[in-house]
Amino acid sequence: MPVNPSENLTRDEARERASFLSTDSYDVRLDLTTGPTTFVTESTIRFSSTEARPTFVDLIAPAVREIELNGELLEDPASRFDGARVQLPELAVGENTVRILADGAFMNTGEGLHRFVDPVDDEVYLYTQFEVSDARRMFANFEQPDLKATFRFTITAPDHWRVISNSPTPQPAPAGEGTATWAFEPTTKISTYLTALIAGTYEGGEGSVTTRDGRTVPMGVYARASLAEHLDPQNIIDITKAGIDFYEEAFDCDFPFPKYDQVFVPEYNMGAMENPGAITFVESYVFRSDVSDAIRERRDLTILHELAHMWFGDLVTMRWWDDLWLNESFAEYASTLSSAEATKWTDAWTTFASSEKAWAYRQDQLPSTHPIVADMVDFDAVETNFDGITYAKGASVLRQLVAYVGKDAFFEGLRAYFRKHAWSNTELEDLLAELTETSGRNLASWSQLWLETAGVNTLRPRIEREADGTVVSFAIAQTAAPEHPTLRPHRLGIAGFTLEGGVLRRTESVEIDVDGELTEVDALVGTRADLWLLNDGDLAYAKIRLDEDSLAVAMEHLRDIEDPLARTLIWSAAWDMVRDAELPSRRFQELVLANITGEDSSSVLRTLLGQLASVAGPYAAPAERAARTTSAADALWELTRAAEAGSDAQFQFVTEFALLSSNDEHAGILESLLDGTVTLPGREIDTDLRWSLVIALSALGRMDDAAIDTVLATDDTQSGRKKALTAKAARPTPETKAEAWRATVEEDALPNESLSSVVVGFRRVSDPALIAPYETRYFAMLDGVWENRSSEIANRLIQGYFPADFGGESVVEEADAWLSSHTSAPLGLRRPVIEGRDTVARQLRVREADVPA
Repeated sequence: MPVNPSENLTRDEARERASFLSTDSYDVRLDLTTGPTTFVTESTIRFSSTEARPTFVDLIAPAVREIELNGELLEDPASRFDGARVQLPELAVGENTVRILADGAFMNTGEGLHRFVDPVDDEVYLYTQFEVSDARRMFANFEQPDLKATFRFTITAPDHWRVISNSPTPQPAPAGEGTATWAFEPTTKISTYLTALIAGTYEGGEGSVTTRDGRTVPMGVYARASLAEHLDPQNIIDITKAGIDFYEEAFDCDFPFPKYDQVFVPEYNMGAMENPGAITFVESYVFRSDVSDAIRERRDLTILHELAHMWFGDLVTMRWWDDLWLNESFAEYASTLSSAEATKWTDAWTTFASSEKAWAYRQDQLPSTHPIVADMVDFDAVETNFDGITYAKGASVLRQLVAYVGKDAFFEGLRAYFRKHAWSNTELEDLLAELTETSGRNLASWSQLWLETAGVNTLRPRIEREADGTVVSFAIAQTAAPEHPTLRPHRLGIAGFTLEGGVLRRTESVEIDVDGELTEVDALVGTRADLWLLNDGDLAYAKIRLDEDSLAVAMEHLRDIEDPLARTLIWSAAWDMVRDAELPSRRFQELVLANITGEDSSSVLRTLLGQLASVAGPYAAPAERAARTTSAADALWELTRAAEAGSDAQFQFVTEFALLSSNDEHAGILESLLDGTVTLPGREIDTDLRWSLVIALSALGRMDDAAIDTVLATDDTQSGRKKALTAKAARPTPETKAEAWRATVEEDALPNESLSSVVVGFRRVSDPALIAPYETRYFAMLDGVWENRSSEIANRLIQGYFPADFGGESVVEEADAWLSSHTSAPLGLRRPVIEGRDTVARQLRVREADVPA
């Protein structure tokens, strides 16, 4: 990213500024009609200072035109602006007003005020994405979460647009030929990163919800005009209503904002963003084609996640980004709880175990892992920590905390927290104080062990049995990684499952506290079961192992376990054993293919198919990789043909078959599906499934650019154009890969999502020789990409092109050499290289364990 030290606000600088300065209000005026590259931005800030001293205002913009402080126009404004900060002279003690007039820049990176032109109708669409520190790209402000204020936005834009912000949308007033001005009422007191602007010909539907205090809260659900026909506003409003009812009761706190719009926006970098009253979502959550139930559940969970932020994050906001985890972990926990208890997704905790906890365990075993409470010394540090620790591990630990203090005490503590701190900023200690009060437990030790140390523990059963299976002794051994040696207390269940009438049923169950290196479980002496499962109920955050006898039963009868969560925990245990080189990956492939048809959870099925791709690909012994990929694809095609007509499983199987297709026979099947000579009962080859087939055929050398363009002509939309970019970059020729590299690395013209589409296609290869020359080029390009591209684009390139898919010892060696020569490089640059290196090193260990003895 361009190196301007002034962009990187430090925690110490923020604390210093907040020690003497408090904000009252912003009056922000934008003119969005001045052209396609820049807009006019004018920010008037009213604030108070307890000291007569200089300070600075944050702003990233091409130019500053005017700076006025307390009625005095300052001379030579350009000399006071370094590209990221506007320096102010000595403030008055008491009230101050600063007005800054500047030229703002539209972005195509998904940061700040993003501008997009729809290829379908040439309409312009704008939206903002400000977290962590990009509100300063749209208007001058004090960019730190503890300087809350009210915000009044006045927007001049084309008069046929819909303009949305945090406050209810007012009637526009004519402002000249073809333009109008929207003067919004001030917001409630919020942080700068939570302000929002969405503008363009967004269309959709409206509704409302009646809150428990009797207010009618209007709701809108919108997307681009060309995509709006695929939007399902009522479903989205219904899930939102269910969430508001659940949260108001659970938190004993009324919904805090006057309206609630949800907008699906193009070229979005994130899943969603919790701007109060103006939530933004990634556009892929508008389903123009069939999707799996797993994706539908994920969208509903995301809706509930952002809704939870209205209380935890927006009403009560972290003082500084050290407590980012509290925002995200709480929303993750609350959304899963509300999904399980207030929607049709009653197995949401099974999805959590399969997806979120798997993400957490993976992240927590990387060299870059960190305590849940991270040391966010500056903006750069914050940017690197939107990860599986902040979200998924934090939510897992919160769930364990609920079990530790009791659900009633936990929610009573939350209610007291909201009552005490509404519209203000807090730190972790503020929440723990309320939970300590309501639970009667001293949480200092718990916090130190769980929130302030990194790493995941492993729990292994130690079981001795009689010949008939009766338990003679049962103990749980706990270990920790040497680099993170903390052993922690765990409250968990242990279950025994017995095969009865072809079904594995839970016949034994105890709940115990595990602490230290070895915990004896005397309550299970004298019992018997065919399969023993640690962490039954999934309350603990720990990797679990299966003993040898239980693993043997699981290999044959996993599909016969009735409880979906128990099945998922066994799947997860086996997967962790593969990743730790304790179970050959070929055995996991056998386990999946023997038991997958017994899995009725769409989200678990989605996870398993992703894991199947790993064990058939980068986790397979090199000599077996091609054959394993082929056999996995063969099995997936048979599963597709055998699946229930039009079923979710059928859809997921055929999609994964296209992804793993690797030979001429597979190509023939794909071509037959595409031309209709082979059909799937109950399933149409719709737009997005057609693109999956096209991309697969392109990667197999069966489609050239002209053929891809013919398909694009039937779907010349933003989504279609991105799919075509992937298909063209996937073609298996050296020229195609060279062009993809040139268009993304050597040129800087593609917007964020288009760039990623090319990277995905580049990596879609069966023959590693095609991309082998780019291994060395990857490490050579890192410095230039980091210095010359925006944070978002740099990260997409550095993470996307890391040579992991076919990585060997040479990748580890080159990564080590690069890291050794870049010890002082920013963490944001080093971290993806460290993580990529670790990914390849793990693959090498797993491959070695997969080689038959």
